[in-house]
Amino acid sequence: MISRFFVNAPNVSEFKLMAWVDTAAPGARLVYHDGFLAVDTTSSVSTLRKPALEDLRATANAAFRLCELGRIHLVQERLGPDRFAYVAIVRPHNCAVPSAAVKQLAAAA
Repeated sequence: MISRFFVNAPNVSEFKLMAWVDTAAPGARLVYHDGFLAVDTTSSVSTLRKPALEDLRATANAAFRLCELGRIHLVQERLGPDRFAYVAIVRPHNCAVPSAAVKQLAAAA
């Protein structure tokens, strides 16, 4: 169960997420957001201030790109009504996906 370990996840930046993925062992888990991502990244309904909202969007977009590259699995755990733990799990390293992929993501950001 993820929630007993990761209630109130730390603020994870886009670059922290990418660096963690590049150095973490397969199977390692990181909660990159605790809340309701769809609401928290929507300007008209989010309670986050603009800089925090933009940082969260960048982190969520990086997580999605890393998932598309096959570097991580993205999962959610329901913590309560309208509250979820958003978790990145490192996939086994594959020789076909070089660690330079993280550098490409950083350059594209």
